[in-house]
Amino acid sequence: MAPLLRPRYSLPKEKFSAYFGPLKSQSYNDTTSGPRGGGGSHHSLSTIAWNPLGTLIATGAVDKTLRVWNPEKPNVKFSTELKGHASPIEKVAFNPVKDAELCSVSSDGAVKIWDVRTKACVNEVKVSGHATSLAWAPDGSSLLVGSKNGDLFHIQPSQSSIISTHHQPVGTNQMAFCWSGDKVFLPTNEGRIRILSYPDFEPVLHVNYAVPEGESTEFTLKGHTASCLTAELSPTGKYLATGGADSIISLFDTKDWICQRTVTRMVGPVKSISFTFDGSYVVGGCEEGGSLEVTHTETGEHVHTFKTAGTCEAVAWAPTRYCLAYSDLGVLRIIGVDTDRK
Repeated sequence: MAPLLRPRYSLPKEKFSAYFGPLKSQSYNDTTSGPRGGGGSHHSLSTIAWNPLGTLIATGAVDKTLRVWNPEKPNVKFSTELKGHASPIEKVAFNPVKDAELCSVSSDGAVKIWDVRTKACVNEVKVSGHATSLAWAPDGSSLLVGSKNGDLFHIQPSQSSIISTHHQPVGTNQMAFCWSGDKVFLPTNEGRIRILSYPDFEPVLHVNYAVPEGESTEFTLKGHTASCLTAELSPTGKYLATGGADSIISLFDTKDWICQRTVTRMVGPVKSISFTFDGSYVVGGCEEGGSLEVTHTETGEHVHTFKTAGTCEAVAWAPTRYCLAYSDLGVLRIIGVDTDRK
């Protein structure tokens, strides 16, 4: 039997496989949605997110189903469905300082703020274009929504109108904030990552050499040969991980902004990235393949493979313990959760 891990206990890389090897994943099947209750969200789950304490997990699907699960109770009858989206759900994220406040974004530009305790949509903001990305500021006071055409929308959860709109010269993908909240990392379709001030959206870093007249002096991170699709800052703030359409995860140190190592075991474009709560391990979700590869952040060593039934585009480590949630063939699965707890 695998040893029980207390929350906040860091697992040495030599023991990672020994701990996770015997564990089985738990599926969370939504069999209530779709025609005639036929499980319409199967093969369609596109985004997942834990709440700050790891007591709830939200899922969004292309069939417009938005659901909040109790990870310890996999039966769908213990979950909560939040109804109101008219288009496929692209992204979900909990307020980082409020356990019950959830934001969801759908492709038609609807940004909804929910109180998951009452199932009520407490605010809605409409943005233009095809909304694809979402990130909360670390203090939970505001959030960013991004669209396919490069627009960024600065939103406050209590206001029904957009605070400001900022157009980027290139298409941007899933962004991430620094932990102080004064910078945002924007992956671009050019394969670079912009570092902008928040909420002014001005370049933070500039090159220290002369550039041709008319060209920008903005310093950007370069770690991909194709579109950069997602970025994630480690909980320790030491590394920024970026995932690209080139099937690579690049790890940049946040002191010198040098790419310290790359992870190349993934198959297909990397659509999501997640660190463990202690920043020791990182995993990526890809459009192709049949496994999840876990890498030790400090050494770049591959430490474990989670075999899956199919592709896993969405991955999310729990914020307080070694517990991994992922979409497998469009269905939520979690490994490391105690579903026998009473």
